[in-house]
Amino acid sequence: MFAHEIPTDVARAMRAVPREQFLPPDLLPQAHEDKPLPIGHDQTISQPSLVAFMTAQLALTPLSRVLEIGTGTGYQTAILAELAGQVFSIERIPELCAAAKQRLTMLGYKNIALRVDDGARGWPEAVPFDAIILTAAAPEIPHRLLAQLKNAGRLVAPEGDPDESQTLLLIEKTAAGAIRRFDLGAVRFVPLVSDE
Repeated sequence: MFAHEIPTDVARAMRAVPREQFLPPDLLPQAHEDKPLPIGHDQTISQPSLVAFMTAQLALTPLSRVLEIGTGTGYQTAILAELAGQVFSIERIPELCAAAKQRLTMLGYKNIALRVDDGARGWPEAVPFDAIILTAAAPEIPHRLLAQLKNAGRLVAPEGDPDESQTLLLIEKTAAGAIRRFDLGAVRFVPLVSDE
């Protein structure tokens, strides 16, 4: 399903970010397999083809400001940072956020801001965002995140309950602020945990 042709810039970003740098040592032999892998804390790192597909939907440019919900190990974060001007990434689990920050700093990224928070709240003091990506599924896309998306912006997220089938959505906000939703297919993500 996610074997669509990937734009050149996204393919370049995927090649520039070594997935093995973002995995626990015992999973290194599986780094190049196209499948999700566990990273601890009941979280996973997504399969590379899905990361590429979701990233491509955002249509990023070097001027884009991106909000990522669900930093995890920082793999998707690094790929976004290869394409966008600024990346703001939120992780609810402090240990994952600290490890991702250390890893991304070691790899030399200077256009990423990370913090521990409830992702459904977004990052109000950094709005608006040209693009927003969620790497965890919510029963419905949080309204606060839609409000933080710029007009003519794009949001990619899985929507649905954790124990049922989920749908990957592309949400476009028009220049006039209207919302258009596009179904990109069935997916399976960990749930978005929020107090909202």
